[in-house]
Amino acid sequence: MSFSCPGAIDLSALKQSAPAPTAAGAAPAPDGASFVVDVTEQDFQQVALEASLRHVVVLSLWSPRSPQSGEFNALLARVANSFGGQLLLAQVDVDASPAIAQAVGAQGVPFVLGLVGGQPVPLFQGAAAEDEVRRLFEELVRVAAQNGVTGLAAPQGAAPTDAPEEDEPADPRFADADARFAEGDFAGAVTEYEKLAAQYPADTEVVERLAGARLLARCAGADLQAARAAAAERPDDVEAQMLVADLDVSGGHVDDAFDRLIGLVRRLPADEREAVRLRLVDLFTVVGSSDPRVSAARRKLATALY
Repeated sequence: MSFSCPGAIDLSALKQSAPAPTAAGAAPAPDGASFVVDVTEQDFQQVALEASLRHVVVLSLWSPRSPQSGEFNALLARVANSFGGQLLLAQVDVDASPAIAQAVGAQGVPFVLGLVGGQPVPLFQGAAAEDEVRRLFEELVRVAAQNGVTGLAAPQGAAPTDAPEEDEPADPRFADADARFAEGDFAGAVTEYEKLAAQYPADTEVVERLAGARLLARCAGADLQAARAAAAERPDDVEAQMLVADLDVSGGHVDDAFDRLIGLVRRLPADEREAVRLRLVDLFTVVGSSDPRVSAARRKLATALY
């Protein structure tokens, strides 16, 4: 499992928008099929995170010890299936897969967030009424389309119409790192990814996984309010400023993180800038080189350095 917590998409501007026209006319699931799947730590990367690059994924964290979360899952499934594949509901039993709950910062169940292009979109902490669920799902689909994520999820349990595709086998290189990650041992995952980076220095997937694991390792156990207070008291303290930037990227405040570190580069003497530049490069990798915020920040960093 790998979850890099890149910046969340802001839905606030869409609260007064008209309902998404595609949701109402979406085809129902085939007989015996649905757009709901159970996800575990072992298949989270492929079934949820990577799938969100093609279509919307709604992640529902629940526990069999919580009757409310089980009932809410049934409501979520009913609404999700009505979208005809525009989104996939991925249900996570937090008792069986606690590392996922830790990775997404869930403090309790029910806990629901969207995944669009690998980016988390907070939706619900606790249960919600069906009309509210439907409204936010419609907004999520609309925002996904605006960000180029327009695919349809495959119905689960449908009879195949063509020869079934063989699942792509998991890359065995990542087995040790993924095992550490699933256990919540982010520092151990970093060590394993660093070994792979030394072996495969030009492999972009290794670099991306390493950057994501580093971010989670640095953020683990950090107190955001305390970190912000320390950074405010010591504006030129490199470690204090970098920690807040890490936490901002993890929480979705990507521009704030980039502006903080680029401003720090401008204030520091030339011989003290390298650590901050390298941290920015790491965060650029986490957010994604195709993200326009990264392109803009790279230009600002070049200006600040030279």
